[in-house]
Amino acid sequence: MDLFASGAGELLALACGLIAAGLATGFLAGFLGIGGGAIVAPVLYEMFRLLGVTATQRMHLAVGTSLAVMIPTTLRAFLAHKARGAVDMPAYRRLALPVVVGVILGAAVARHAPETVLKWVWVAFSAVMSTWLVAGTGRGRHGDDLPVAGLKGWIIEAYAAAVGAISTLISIGGGSFITALLRFYGRPIERAVATSAGIGPLIAIPGTLGFIWAGWGTSGMPPLTFGYVNLVGIAALVPASVIAAPWGVRVAHGIPRRALEIALAALLASIGLRFLVSLLS
Repeated sequence: MDLFASGAGELLALACGLIAAGLATGFLAGFLGIGGGAIVAPVLYEMFRLLGVTATQRMHLAVGTSLAVMIPTTLRAFLAHKARGAVDMPAYRRLALPVVVGVILGAAVARHAPETVLKWVWVAFSAVMSTWLVAGTGRGRHGDDLPVAGLKGWIIEAYAAAVGAISTLISIGGGSFITALLRFYGRPIERAVATSAGIGPLIAIPGTLGFIWAGWGTSGMPPLTFGYVNLVGIAALVPASVIAAPWGVRVAHGIPRRALEIALAALLASIGLRFLVSLLS
């Protein structure tokens, strides 16, 4: 089945889904410091299904395109937080390099990993993060600053690299993981979220380039596709996401976060369940 053979109702639902996903992506990038790939990738997955992309390539294309959508969204959110003076720049500089190294490793894995591997990573991620969100964030504290020397220092570097790799494989900004780390080491929630927002571009930019490389020369892709990145998907999602990013920033600095944490947990759980059903069916 291709896009033009789809029913009008299905196409309308897809268009509404793309707009809603774009708005949600921008809002969540600003509000929670995450890239929004948890929303965008599943919507793109359905779009590429309608475009007739083979099942073996569909998830790769959805993840790669989602990373590209995150570039302007996460940049806009990061700059908005930075303009408020909320970003912890020493912590940001400390985490930047290992995150990028992890992104490169994640792109290399994606080049050879079958679609089922990416789906299983998604299932695991959604289970862990939805549980973490429901349980509540920032309840533990392990110190007043990120450790630099010794084994603990190396653990921080390894953690940041793992965030880069996993985030690339499932097209998220990595903000939830970094927010948790910064909360464990004494950062206020607003400062942790603002700093985490800056990790998104560090994942999205090299991650996009990595997925272009990983899929280069792959046959059966829809028009305007470079590697595993599709320009149609980018054009459909970026305008709404860029518009909505400052909304999330304003809300992040003004209201309690618990209700949205629960809503995001429910969304992640439903997405993970969907992929789990497709893996087991």
